[in-house]
Amino acid sequence: MKKVIVALLISISALFGEFVNGIAITVNDDPITLYDIQKKEIELNVSKDKAVSELIDETLFNQLIKKYNITADLFDVNNYLEKVAASNGMDLYTFKSVVKQRFNDYEKYEEQTRQQIIRQKLIDKLVRGNIKIATEEDLKIYYENNPSMFNLANNVKAVQYTSKDRNSLMSAMNNPMAAIDGVTKSNVQLNQESMNPQIRYLISQTEVNQFTAIFTMEKEYTTLLLTEKSDEKTLKFEDVKDRIFNILMQDREQKYLKDYFEKMKLSAEINIIR
Repeated sequence: MKKVIVALLISISALFGEFVNGIAITVNDDPITLYDIQKKEIELNVSKDKAVSELIDETLFNQLIKKYNITADLFDVNNYLEKVAASNGMDLYTFKSVVKQRFNDYEKYEEQTRQQIIRQKLIDKLVRGNIKIATEEDLKIYYENNPSMFNLANNVKAVQYTSKDRNSLMSAMNNPMAAIDGVTKSNVQLNQESMNPQIRYLISQTEVNQFTAIFTMEKEYTTLLLTEKSDEKTLKFEDVKDRIFNILMQDREQKYLKDYFEKMKLSAEINIIR
């Protein structure tokens, strides 16, 4: 009797696994399973229809990557990160140390960067010659219409938390008002001219009443709880024109890609199986 029950349970389990992993849709013969759809619904917190739409886009995107044989290796990743570091006044080593402090899983961040490079390579291939290049006039119009995007606080007030133990510092970040053994607090005032590039970058990425990522200073773990940003100054057009150019071109790329994938969907062989 026990053997029959066990066999029955195994059969039910196998059927359930087959159902969950069953193919729901094929896109140019590439499968999307019921499990893929359920996972995407949870991941994005969206409806089933939205999840299916996202998965179809991802499948078409991956098919294009294979078609054009687009790849990205560690050299590509380091080259990309080196440019990001330089744009923030840091060398690659310093920038990586900042990133590692902000992200618990650096390898995951590196993989996300690699995927971003692959995506950009594909975008470059698809949109090259198909979108209008932003002109100097386009850049100035954007700059004048979005002044708040280019404001930089010259003075910053913060509470500085330091500790020789990273876990103690993290406990203090979770309970800012508590007195944590081994953590010292002090009020500090900073200005842009006196900040090193690493701290300037961290502060620019942090809102008031939020902690910066943990960084090291004088052999101690440190974080800043920003309490005030003042004396905001608008950066000169010449200093931000490259950033504006990238914003405008990325916007045009996204619009072009949206239309491109909509046309791909119309021509793709999409079969709904269940």
